[in-house]
Amino acid sequence: MSRRAAVYNNETLAGYLEKESGAYLFTYDESYVNDSKQPAISLTLPKNQIEYKSDKLFPFFFGLLSEGANKQVQSKLLRIDESDHFTLLLKTAHSDTIGSVTVKEMES
Repeated sequence: MSRRAAVYNNETLAGYLEKESGAYLFTYDESYVNDSKQPAISLTLPKNQIEYKSDKLFPFFFGLLSEGANKQVQSKLLRIDESDHFTLLLKTAHSDTIGSVTVKEMES
């Protein structure tokens, strides 16, 4: 079963992040790629039409997560295992993140 999230940059749809069978996938939205005014969301994820794949949550997205005591409090309040980084990202990075990128869970 895969889980998906829409990734926004300054409230503009930039792409999609997915967890599928233990692998993470990120692809830019076609209209975002074709808009020359829109920057890549990260230097490690250059803006193009390829699908990025990783066995671990991409470092850029991992960097959007809280650390230390804040992570512990969020995990406890949301009843999410601290090691479930993808679920923590989906439940906490939809607003008020450091920088311009937000991540919003999509319905299956």
